[in-house]
Amino acid sequence: MKSLFTAPALLLLLVPAVYAQNNTLSPKEKAAGWRLLWDGASMQGWHSAKGTNVPVDGAEIKDGVLHLRSSESHQGDVVSDDIFGDFELTVDFKLTRGANSGVKYFVNDKVNEAAHSVIGFEYQLLDDDVHPDAKLGRNGDRKTASLYDILPAAENKPTRPIGEWNTARIVVRGNHAEHWLNGVKVLEYDRTSPTFREALAQSKFKDFKGFGDASDGHILLQDHGDVVYFRNIKIRPLTAHK
Repeated sequence: MKSLFTAPALLLLLVPAVYAQNNTLSPKEKAAGWRLLWDGASMQGWHSAKGTNVPVDGAEIKDGVLHLRSSESHQGDVVSDDIFGDFELTVDFKLTRGANSGVKYFVNDKVNEAAHSVIGFEYQLLDDDVHPDAKLGRNGDRKTASLYDILPAAENKPTRPIGEWNTARIVVRGNHAEHWLNGVKVLEYDRTSPTFREALAQSKFKDFKGFGDASDGHILLQDHGDVVYFRNIKIRPLTAHK
């Protein structure tokens, strides 16, 4: 009897085993202490930066993707309910042409940075080729994967084209932090170092008392008025570095 399984059919059967579904955890990730910070279907575990309810103006969920829509109000910042100290965070992001956004950590949502935002360290997300902010700041410290307005990411970072998915990774242990982009470490800093302190003193945050000293805080996805997409938002607490 002739086999019913052709080579293409066999490949189709193998695909689910090779490619994990979005917004899920593998057994290996679960064993390592990872958890979904966003469940891919609701805003449970998140709130607005300006209140208890998730903003309806700027956020939408469709097909397992969190879509921060273009809005002039800039009221769509979403903040994790939970607070994290030492942690490892990964998030897939996709920018549209000219977009500006960010992933903030060590966020204190009781302190205003501006009328529409709150204080926190920011892993910058930006269309480096089009958005004018890329040419501001110092030494490229407002480009993608930089610690916004403080320290720049590596110039040769592996950024994928606008409209394609990228993966950001943030690792924090005590005063040591790392920014990764698409599997490559592009920035590493120590908050006690002279380099960091000098850069902070020249940044827009220099007059915010205690900025840079937080030991924990919320995670925030920034609404900067542009269309941005997020998925696979995962986090795991880490034991404090001794």
